[in-house]
Formats: sequence, structure tokens, C-alpha cells
Amino acid sequence: MRCKPVLHRSASASDLWQHPLPAQARARVARKLGRLAWLGLALLACAPATAAEPKSLALMDFELIDEMRQYESAQARRETDRRLVLITSELAQEFARRDMYRVVDPAPAVQLIEKLKASYELRACNGCEIDIGKALGADRVALCWVQKVSNLILNINISVKSVPTGETVYAKSVDIRGNTDEAWLRGVRRLVDNIQERNQHLR
Repeated sequence: MRCKPVLHRSASASDLWQHPLPAQARARVARKLGRLAWLGLALLACAPATAAEPKSLALMDFELIDEMRQYESAQARRETDRRLVLITSELAQEFARRDMYRVVDPAPAVQLIEKLKASYELRACNGCEIDIGKALGADRVALCWVQKVSNLILNINISVKSVPTGETVYAKSVDIRGNTDEAWLRGVRRLVDNIQERNQHLR
């Protein structure tokens, strides 16, 4: 006499409804589910928060303080003006590359900027930079300038203000040695390093 193999099938959902678990087993399952729910909440609480979106920044062009400029040659003045443009671009790129700020396009406020610059140096215009920041819808506005003591000694400066309040958020300065493209660029990068190390861009 040959025996037919016994085939086992897995329980289906309908089987579970037809044959419910005993009350004690159901209680154990409920306790386990409760513990899993609490574990899930704990993991969510411990998960790192999503990084906040960088604040928007209206970055003004670098200005120059140089009491000896009138005695320099036209070629030397052109070189200085070119370096001011160079480091303005470098600063914007560094802020963007490091996700520190979202530098806004100044084009919508270019007429206002040019009008103000025709009468003032922006770093000393008694708060007119806040009007520029508002016109651009920015969270922060940055005034930047280079102070040239000599061809050997210079410093690069930035002052960042809150557009909604007009208050200074922070100000930084770095000294550089040498009046070359590389010296100016190195100074800007060191300025950004200092801001990032102290998380001042998060303020």
C-alpha cells in the first residue's frame, strides 16, 4: 500500500479569521506591536534633522579703501578694480559651493544699486543696503570692502546684516600679504573658512 504524501499549505488570511488566536496569544502580539511602535517613535526622534535651506544673501560688490589711490598709475588702478571684481565672484562661488548662502541675482535692483553708488559708498550709506536687500527679497545683505594700506599690507572685510531687522549679524576681517590675484583669492577663501568654522552663516 503506497502512502500519499501529505501536502502542507501556508495559512491564508481567511484561515486566520476562521481560526482566531487564543486571547493570551493575542495579548502577546499586541504587546510586541506596542513595543515596535515605541521603537519606531524613538528612531524618528533620534534621526538627524534635515538641514535647513541656506539663507538668501544679497552680496554687494567689494569696495576699496585706499588713501594712496590718487597717486597710483592708471594701470595699477585698473588692476585693483579687476581684483575687486575677481574676489566678488570668488566669494559668491565659495558661498554657493559650500551651501552656506543662496546668493541672489542683483539684476532686479541694479538701478537702485547704481543710483545709491552714485552718491555713497555702500558701506557708509546709513542703512541703504537694507533697502537693496528688501528689493531683492533677501534674508541677509553683505557689504564687502578691501582696505589697502600698501602693496604689501591689505585686509579683506565683510559685514552681514539681517534684512528684516537691519541688525549686524556678524563682521569678519582677514589680513593678507601681497597685492596679487592669488593673495586676494586666498584671503577670500580664508574669510569664508572663518565664517564656516564658527557657523556664522547659520545666524
